[in-house]
Amino acid sequence: MTVLKRYVLRLFMSIKYITANVVDRNNGRIVTTASTVEHAIKNSLECGRTCNAKAAAIVGEVLAMRLKVEGLQDGQGRGIHADVKKEIEKKGFKSRTKVWAVINSLRNNGVTLILDDDDDDEYRDRSYEGHR
Repeated sequence: MTVLKRYVLRLFMSIKYITANVVDRNNGRIVTTASTVEHAIKNSLECGRTCNAKAAAIVGEVLAMRLKVEGLQDGQGRGIHADVKKEIEKKGFKSRTKVWAVINSLRNNGVTLILDDDDDDEYRDRSYEGHR
């Protein structure tokens, strides 16, 4: 049996770091990942700020590039699923800007995302898009 939502975006945020993974639910493995823990990303950030909206956007950009290298920017035609409301609830309301920064960065870099709760416009309006 194949899973309809095969590729899923998962975000992990701590006080210091942001990590974004794309998981293949059919195989139960991480397809690609990007994190502010990585030296290349960490060194490109100003003043060591590894857990803010700018850092989240960079993580999204690097993840998008890695998905393109793997040929998975469109999730093999099905898109990559992201449940924004669930991610915001798990990370806390204060992290919504960082969650939307990753999502918007992926979209702006050509990744096909399927948001599982597109009715969540109030978060999007108050978050990253408004701070550009």
